[in-house]
Amino acid sequence: MIHMTETLAVQTVEGFLTDEETTRLTKILGEHLATTGWVPARPSEGMTPPEPAQSILDGAMQRALPALRRAFPSATGIDPWLYHDLKPGDRIRPHVHGVSDPQARPQRIARVAFDLQDAESGGEFYLDTCSSDAVWSDITAPTGSDYSPGTPFVHEITARTGPVSLNDIARTRWTCSPPPGTTVAYGIQLVHGVLPVVRGRVRKLITNLIA
Repeated sequence: MIHMTETLAVQTVEGFLTDEETTRLTKILGEHLATTGWVPARPSEGMTPPEPAQSILDGAMQRALPALRRAFPSATGIDPWLYHDLKPGDRIRPHVHGVSDPQARPQRIARVAFDLQDAESGGEFYLDTCSSDAVWSDITAPTGSDYSPGTPFVHEITARTGPVSLNDIARTRWTCSPPPGTTVAYGIQLVHGVLPVVRGRVRKLITNLIA
């Protein structure tokens, strides 16, 4: 049974990748980018890394799952990873994914992000919390779903679409600057984004924690 607290939880895993794994992953991705010439059409666009990169990340996730299950006890695994590459001027506007179908299986309960490279300035990941009713829909978990009956769900709100604008809602921002080699897992019902990159480059790998 998935509880609402899991969709609003945050957990970090320091030392998610070893130095050797980080070096190998960086080399694999660099070679793949050089071969494919991939450039994101927009900051939020991701690329599916090649299998050797997925293998390194999947192995690290198997080690990390016991720690992640302290905050997300329903977690059973992950989706394939996506690679994101942000350069100066790029940012990810505040948004929230929410639960699109509480009766679907498997359920996406959290996002997991690993920063392969941090910007020299800017580009910090953040979470926004608020008490406003405006982000919450009238939909609750039905009997028979994998969620506790009556679990409330937020609206799905992107940077451009949604029943409300996050810019019109007072929020408290929590900026995250984890040490190198750390991954951050955050519940699917949390508002989040990335501050504008001022100098340097943000290289990030993201997946879904599923139940």
